[in-house]
Amino acid sequence: QVQLMESGGGLVQPGGSLRLSCVGSGFTINMHTMGWYRQAPGGERELVADISRNGGITNYADSVKGRFTISRDNAKNTVYLQMNALKPEDTAKYYCHRRRGPYWGQGIQVTVSS
Repeated sequence: QVQLMESGGGLVQPGGSLRLSCVGSGFTINMHTMGWYRQAPGGERELVADISRNGGITNYADSVKGRFTISRDNAKNTVYLQMNALKPEDTAKYYCHRRRGPYWGQGIQVTVSS
């Protein structure tokens, strides 16, 4: 059974940092393009970043370029999203995503507020 489990969210002040983790189970992530999406209240789910199977190709939403970094550790079956210089508009529920399927995690809340 494919599962994606996110962790690392929470409340942070503007300008702060968080690192999200997504551990896959029931499959090996090194065979898959993985990504992070987010959905703000009243908004649509949008792609934040994704990463190719070997990590050689990454894509980012324009709104997070230069601030967020997606990475993967295939040995740990884990995908990360390092978020720096966070802004209030980054507040959303963040979802881990496996492209083939597709499969989604349950999501984790990130709130940026002073």
